[in-house]
Amino acid sequence: MNAPARAPLARYTRTAQALHWLVALLIFGLFPLGLYMHDLPLSVEKIELYSWHKWFGITVLLLVVLRIGWRLTHRPPPLPPSIPRWQQAAAEWMHEVLYLLMLFIPLSGWALSSAAGVPVVWWGVLPLPNLLPASQSAEHLLVLVHASLNYTLAALVALHVAAAIKHQFIDHDGVLQRMLPGRKP
Repeated sequence: MNAPARAPLARYTRTAQALHWLVALLIFGLFPLGLYMHDLPLSVEKIELYSWHKWFGITVLLLVVLRIGWRLTHRPPPLPPSIPRWQQAAAEWMHEVLYLLMLFIPLSGWALSSAAGVPVVWWGVLPLPNLLPASQSAEHLLVLVHASLNYTLAALVALHVAAAIKHQFIDHDGVLQRMLPGRKP
């Protein structure tokens, strides 16, 4: 006797998938870049790396704002009913915290630049307003805030990836395929 066919899972829209993977790619590049450039001695290379870091960080901020707008107007697909309620609640909490971190990290970096008296000029073309007046004490505090938020994001992203892998290879419930472009559950 054949096993009953599993109903196809609802998938995220292509726009949601594209925004998800683009932001993920940028974050996976920004985090190690931030670690690398932080301890470099002052040089032209360090200044250039900081510029690139800021440009991509502001780009992440804009993409995350787009992603949130998309999510508010396009309901995410429901999780399979086989997933326990506590896991569904944990997934919802995780997504909310990830979105908050992806908003606050670039904002904290922008505020850090402002407090350091270094303007942010997006892609070397569009000068952004300072979020704070120059202040050495605010700069020192924001260095800690920016780093702490980034390490928190790294830990939660690792947990998010681990959950996706668990759903794919242990639960076999199709959750990961909902976000993979061009894949069928």
